[in-house]
Amino acid sequence: MNGKGLAPDPAGPPADGSGLRIAVVTSRFNAAVTEALAGAAVRTLCAAGVAETDIEWHEVPGAFELPLAVELLLRRGGLDGVVALGCVIRGETPHFEYVCRGAATGLEAAARAHAVPVGFGLLTTDDAAQARARAGGDRGNKGEEAARAVLEMCSFARSLR
Repeated sequence: MNGKGLAPDPAGPPADGSGLRIAVVTSRFNAAVTEALAGAAVRTLCAAGVAETDIEWHEVPGAFELPLAVELLLRRGGLDGVVALGCVIRGETPHFEYVCRGAATGLEAAARAHAVPVGFGLLTTDDAAQARARAGGDRGNKGEEAARAVLEMCSFARSLR
């Protein structure tokens, strides 16, 4: 609550990204969707003041590979945050659940182990139409939302120092 009886804006306050070093890690699987997520994430970071030269861009084969890539980047150090982006569309087998669960728990574990914000921009949808709707369609762009979450958490971390 914001003291006026209203819920806060879910987008949060604008965050200052100046001086931050952020990595964007994108899955190549379902590339049309993940490229739209990545473009929105990078535009959001730049609009917040993150210098283009302070944004690293990495690609991995699929969503299941995102956690290891993020973990390796965080072990290397030098980053204030990571935006992880991917898209898993449900199929006819339980493979969807294994990939989604593994990616989600792996990204959360990396963020907690290194105390570095990791934006969860992994779409887990029932069909391609839902994925497109969340990658710049009528449901917004989850890449932008993940980048905004990282910026806000970086700002939170700065406030504690």
